[in-house]
Amino acid sequence: MKVKIYIVIALLISFIGNAQQKDSISLLIKEDKLSYKQFIIPTVLISGGLLMKNTPMNSNLQNDFRKVLGHDFHNKIDDFLQYEAVLQIYGGRYLGLKSKNNALRQTINIVVSNAIMGGIVKSMKHTFKEVRPDASDEYSFPSGHTATAFTNASILFYEYKDANIWYASSGYLFATATGFLRIANNRHFTSDVLAGAGIGTAVGLVVSYWSPFKSLTFGKNKTHALIYPQIGTNYGIGLLIKN
Repeated sequence: MKVKIYIVIALLISFIGNAQQKDSISLLIKEDKLSYKQFIIPTVLISGGLLMKNTPMNSNLQNDFRKVLGHDFHNKIDDFLQYEAVLQIYGGRYLGLKSKNNALRQTINIVVSNAIMGGIVKSMKHTFKEVRPDASDEYSFPSGHTATAFTNASILFYEYKDANIWYASSGYLFATATGFLRIANNRHFTSDVLAGAGIGTAVGLVVSYWSPFKSLTFGKNKTHALIYPQIGTNYGIGLLIKN
């Protein structure tokens, strides 16, 4: 029983292990451009989640986790832990670390990344309609909490990878803890968490490197235009112009 859980733990922290090895992220550190190598781990995580869906292994792992942690285990820390990396993104500069972007650019990347990730996760939830382990609804796959945590952890990584690789990578530890808690709380299967981690990691890195909504300057009068996403009851794109 415990052997199975250890295998899952190894899978979930594999990203952290690779992120903390300088050789594994040499491209991320030395270059400010995306490479296919950066998507190997997200692809493996998403593929693993898809392959584990609706399998005896997935159900057995869930039962094993519940037996080890207790069927009455319940903790709401994961509701807040998913946003922990956001605090680190803004807090790094106060620790004397130099970030890639200023607070405004960081905010834009956080909002855009989470909006894109949220759209992908919501679409997949309604497509697969996987019943949660606790049978509360049919929106189990993939894990939104885990995807959010890994999205923000990836932005944190990009922002501070040149300043302090350990600080930059630490967000993945909290993201992994979020995934574990989703399983422990019987809200998600292991497959949901793996897929969520892959989606979040990929989206966070893509938006950080792409940085799509940039401030533009027009002509000699230095008119500035800022494109930003609108999220709420309605979704769209806003344009703020300042002379």
